[in-house]
Amino acid sequence: MGTRTNAMIELTRPGKHSLTIDTPVMPAAGTFGFGDLYRDLVDIEKLGALVTNPVTYQPWSPATGTRVVPLDAGILMHTGLPNPGLDRIVSKYRGLWRSLPLPVIVHIVGTTTEDVRRCMVELDREDGVAAVELGLNDDIRYNDAERLVRAACESSDKPVIVRLPFTDTGELAHAADGAGAAALVVCAPPRGTARDATGRLISGRVYGPLVKPIILRLVGQLTRRLDTPIIGAGGIHSPEDARDYIEAGARAVQVDSATWVQPKLIEIIARDLGGLVLTQPSGALYDEWHPGIGQTERDRQKAARQRRQAKAKPGDDDKTDH
Repeated sequence: MGTRTNAMIELTRPGKHSLTIDTPVMPAAGTFGFGDLYRDLVDIEKLGALVTNPVTYQPWSPATGTRVVPLDAGILMHTGLPNPGLDRIVSKYRGLWRSLPLPVIVHIVGTTTEDVRRCMVELDREDGVAAVELGLNDDIRYNDAERLVRAACESSDKPVIVRLPFTDTGELAHAADGAGAAALVVCAPPRGTARDATGRLISGRVYGPLVKPIILRLVGQLTRRLDTPIIGAGGIHSPEDARDYIEAGARAVQVDSATWVQPKLIEIIARDLGGLVLTQPSGALYDEWHPGIGQTERDRQKAARQRRQAKAKPGDDDKTDH
């Protein structure tokens, strides 16, 4: 059990249909299914929102060949974003989304303007959907991004959060901002190429702690240039990682590959940033709140110095040399 100590967070631009959350932590698209995964492992009430797997208007088939390649500091994945199409997804999960104790953000893939409009019109009718996240392709151009975002915003009253690609992030951020995006996710995992176990070169998205310093810099740059709320995403594997994004100016964060390694970790991060003070353990994994879990490394170093200085005071009977 616990009590929240933080105020509500306005995740999107203020307005009639803005979205507020009470914890600035959510899963990134592609990590939590459609709300049906990890529910026995994670207390999702501790999260600020749930972002679904990517979905397209028409069905998409999975990629062929190798889908996962281990890297020294992460993994490379190429799935093809398989899904049965928006109609079937909505029919299957509508009831679940309505019953969940947190806002649901459906991630749609930005393909064509017409498909984006169709997706938005259909999702606009769903009262279990709080917002839509629009993912832009890596090779999209400024004008095309502007058209897709504007089409999405004009087709629904729900807030449209835009997930920017790793390439040309700054330029596309301005395009999405000008077209009416309610918030920006910075950013989708970068693409890379690596050899699989058979020796074949495989291209896909790169996940892991190694991407955090690069994306953290992008977040810092964009929060200084834009008034639109920024959601930081990439390489978050600890509460400290998440706090770095918040310090850089992000309104909230999305956790991706850490969930595959240790599903409970996203809950630990959410508790840390959400201001929960726990009075009892809530699971078998190391997750109970304890003094210092929310401290930064600088805080811990300062506390350690103070303890050493206290021990070294003249006149201490039990003073020892080290």
